Amino acid sequence: MANKKVAIVAGAISRFDNPRHTLQEEMCAEAVRMILDDLPNLDLGTWVKEQDTAACYSYFSDILEQQQCMHWIINDYLGLSGLPQYRVESGGATPIDAVVNAALWIRSGLFKQVLVVGWEKMNELHIQKVNEAIAIAGDTDWDFVSGFTYNAFYATLETRRMHVFGETEEDLAEVAVMTHNNSLDNPYAQWPAQHGFGKITVDDVYKSRLISWPYRLYECAMTSEGASALLLTDAETARKYTDTPVWISGVGFGSDTMRPGDRPDNPAWKGLFPEDEKLWPGHVERPLSPYPDLTNFGAFRTAARLAYKDAGIRNPRKEIDMVMVFDPYAGVVLAGLEDMDFCKRGEGMKLLREGVIQPWGDLPCQFSGSLTAQGHAVGSTSIAEVVQVYWQLSQQIGKKWGAPKRQMSKARRGLIQGHGGTGCQAGVVILER
Repeated sequence: MANKKVAIVAGAISRFDNPRHTLQEEMCAEAVRMILDDLPNLDLGTWVKEQDTAACYSYFSDILEQQQCMHWIINDYLGLSGLPQYRVESGGATPIDAVVNAALWIRSGLFKQVLVVGWEKMNELHIQKVNEAIAIAGDTDWDFVSGFTYNAFYATLETRRMHVFGETEEDLAEVAVMTHNNSLDNPYAQWPAQHGFGKITVDDVYKSRLISWPYRLYECAMTSEGASALLLTDAETARKYTDTPVWISGVGFGSDTMRPGDRPDNPAWKGLFPEDEKLWPGHVERPLSPYPDLTNFGAFRTAARLAYKDAGIRNPRKEIDMVMVFDPYAGVVLAGLEDMDFCKRGEGMKLLREGVIQPWGDLPCQFSGSLTAQGHAVGSTSIAEVVQVYWQLSQQIGKKWGAPKRQMSKARRGLIQGHGGTGCQAGVVILER
């Protein structure tokens, strides 16, 4: 690699809500304008002439946008015609993959800086059609025709975790309480914009509508509309913009079977993680491949360990200061913590119950509200999470949120995880200051 150091010099979010009553072009321009406001030395007009910059665009679905190749329109609207540009598309993993791709472009030496822009509008269609558009990211020959929307998929996975490891409905509700209450100081979050600034309780979660047992409405991601943007550069270019960049020190990505039902007996996984296979409980019949089975996400494990190796991290529990798990459903937070080596398999609920992942704990998790409360504008979501961690590490939360008490002053490293499908593809990005 020509240069391993990749800097984030600016990041921005166009507030998540549903509906926004704002065109995709306008949301993206709002985010990019915030970057321009933060970097007075930045001149977009020179990018095409200098030939050292590219744009990487992220949105999930042509169906949701009601437009093929929407990134061409965005590129034109931003005034970047002539600039090398590329669209990433990999389901819910799209925005994390966009960040990974942009970082690797800079590492390769091909570009000195890459603008990453992601967005989604999820109110162009009725909610049933939105769910259908997302569900056809599953196998349309087998799973989709069997009635498996993602609500049903993730409910099945969580029911398996309850049976194998003993997670409870209260655990899921506590995750939902944490994420919603974390969002209350976040001015970019959808939940407080729609529901006010009062804290919720476990009883509030129980009272919310049942979606697919065990998941209730407040335990599921909020369909959303919004955009976000990052400017990534090499080390030399970063000095033009800031004396205090935040560095992308590690990236990783992984995959698993398209159909979740293939995972318990998938010979490809057998023996890969013997320490996790040993933790399979005796009261449940042992499958051919005890890890990941339907209880965990092997793609998270592969992506995280690749990112740790890339960043030189040996003990993530001690070396990572904050975590953002891509949480379309509450139980994914608990499974994800296990798969990314923050605890042993089956002990994600222990980190929750002991307060470890609360804002005051040793490993704050989902501090923005994440998908559950900040919102899930799919093509923008993980980019926005990277922006939030960037703001924390660059000591900007007081300014960007107007909430100085939410600034984590001692945090040095943060991890952002994203995935698509039911963990069919996953990515991890590690930031440090």
